[in-house]
Amino acid sequence: MQPLPGIRIRRLRLAGIDRSYDVDFTKDQRVHNLSVVAGAFSSGKTAVLEFIAYGLGAKKHPRHPEVLRKVRSCLLEVELSGEPYVIERSVGEPSKVAFVHRGTLDRPAPSRPESRPIDPPGSPESLSALLLGHCKLEGVQLREAPTNRESRTDPLSFRDLMVLAFLPNERVADRNFLFENEFMRKHKLKQVVDVVFGVHDDRAVELGQRIRELGVRLNHAKAELTAARAFVQEQSDPPSLADALTPESYEREVAEINEQLRVLDAEAQAGTGFAGRLRQDHKRAAQNSSRAAGVLRDCETQLARMLPLRAQYADDLLKLGMLAEARRLFDPLSVTTCPACLNRLPAPPSAEDGQCSMCRHDLPHRDEDLTLGSADLSRTVEESRLDVAAEIRSTKARLKEITTYIEGLDVSLGVLKLQAENAALDEEQAAAALDEATAPSVSPFLAARDDLHRRREEALRRLQHAESSTKLHEGLSRRAATVERHEAQITRLREELERLGDVAQDRDRVIGRISGRYGELLRQWRYPKLSQPIIDTNLTPFVRGDSYREASSGARTLLTLAWQLAVFEVAVETSAAHPGFLMIDSPQKNLGHGGTLDAAIADAIAIDDFYRHLNTWLAEHGDGAQLIIVDNSPPDLVEGNVVVRFSRNEDRPPYGLIDDETSTEEDAL
Repeated sequence: MQPLPGIRIRRLRLAGIDRSYDVDFTKDQRVHNLSVVAGAFSSGKTAVLEFIAYGLGAKKHPRHPEVLRKVRSCLLEVELSGEPYVIERSVGEPSKVAFVHRGTLDRPAPSRPESRPIDPPGSPESLSALLLGHCKLEGVQLREAPTNRESRTDPLSFRDLMVLAFLPNERVADRNFLFENEFMRKHKLKQVVDVVFGVHDDRAVELGQRIRELGVRLNHAKAELTAARAFVQEQSDPPSLADALTPESYEREVAEINEQLRVLDAEAQAGTGFAGRLRQDHKRAAQNSSRAAGVLRDCETQLARMLPLRAQYADDLLKLGMLAEARRLFDPLSVTTCPACLNRLPAPPSAEDGQCSMCRHDLPHRDEDLTLGSADLSRTVEESRLDVAAEIRSTKARLKEITTYIEGLDVSLGVLKLQAENAALDEEQAAAALDEATAPSVSPFLAARDDLHRRREEALRRLQHAESSTKLHEGLSRRAATVERHEAQITRLREELERLGDVAQDRDRVIGRISGRYGELLRQWRYPKLSQPIIDTNLTPFVRGDSYREASSGARTLLTLAWQLAVFEVAVETSAAHPGFLMIDSPQKNLGHGGTLDAAIADAIAIDDFYRHLNTWLAEHGDGAQLIIVDNSPPDLVEGNVVVRFSRNEDRPPYGLIDDETSTEEDAL
């Protein structure tokens, strides 16, 4: 089956720190041709489409508080010309780089992701160039002044093309739907439509420029391919060895070895089960040895602490003895010599009538003999009350107790050392008995285990080498595919250049076909009082002879939907260079949901007709096309096409796109 050109959306994943939030547009690994995202107001439906656009290169992404709190990156799984790819961009500050890798979200390819800049879009390495290449539009240049052949040109960007692939809510029923108030954007829209259908002015010149540009890119890609092949040839083993086994084979080998190790361990445990009693004996001996060593260690610690304490008490006892001796020597000493002339006093000093007999100073009322310092009132109460003999007796008693305790520890230390040595010896004997009993059974297992470990290390080394080789060949295949794509594009452009006819007539035919489809859609939707439904050469839709800008709000909803669908359907039917998918936000706007109700239109229009047409067209003419619709309340007709329904009710999950954010801002505060 020939792969479909263009782009198809498979899955959207918003990756957070703890978990991810997915929206799947596939069924049985195939893309839904019609997917409906339904749900309540303000539940994240529009954010689904905006994140898809962000993954395809849009400059901004939704910045709702719950998104910024929970989401760290946006991953978009797409099909590019039938091949699955994943595009990843960071969330927070809009990223300037996208990472693209082959494969799906669940099974990425082993090759490293490509780094694709978002700007400038005209760069051959940009994300825009990759996406445009799969839409057959790579290298297209748009003139800034269409009537001036010497006008400066700008490269077509995929963001320019998204105008035909994404109809956001704000453009539905908008009076400025075709950017009438922005000349350059309206001019670029016309150019994009002409480019998609291949009917723009200077087509021959533009084709020639694209062929030359693609020729330069082709030569560059061939040079890269040649260099990559030389590098791979230098780094890889000979083909007979390199291709012998794939990484999957080595992974199976490693898994088999791990299983053998598990079985071997089980057999070793079963084979040594008879030694259970010996293991218990060894365990008890080890516990006894540990306990005895602990008791010995405690005894040694206590002894080490008590010896300094005994020395301290002995020192205190010595000091108290010196104090007692000093008192015995000095306190009884009486004054018998005059301190001035050193002659012997006729009588010892005494207190007479409250005065000292020597100096006649007043003394406390007492009459007695005075000894040296006995009338000194500055002596402290503690000094006067100190009983040295009592302190000496108390210190001697404590010293004796400590000495007795230390002697006891010293005696028990020898016993504890002997017990610890015996316990350690018992443990050694129990371990030796266990080893002697189990060695004959365990030794073969140990040898086998060592061999399995060696084989596993070798298999892991070969697996790493094979994975590196696979990545090198993946890069080689990617460069070869780029060369083939450029060659196919150049061939197609040359064929198109040869059969190029009258561009003006071709454009009239295309606009006429789009205009006819526009009228058919309005008739199927039972547009009231329909007459003269046309799209003019400036792409402006008319009805009843008036521009869409003159219609009511509900009527503008139908006219803008009909314009967008007409361009999309004709592009798919004629195999034009359209991406192949279309996203529409709120097709019931102004028809009874999500806006001001236009009663006249709402009474005449049934939304079932809109969805019935989509199903019919997809079945008859839209094979491979993809439509993604966001709608608050789609009819039962498309219930089977609803891929997700957000309830904004905690009792009916999912609550919203970020389904674990169920509180309001006031609750969060």
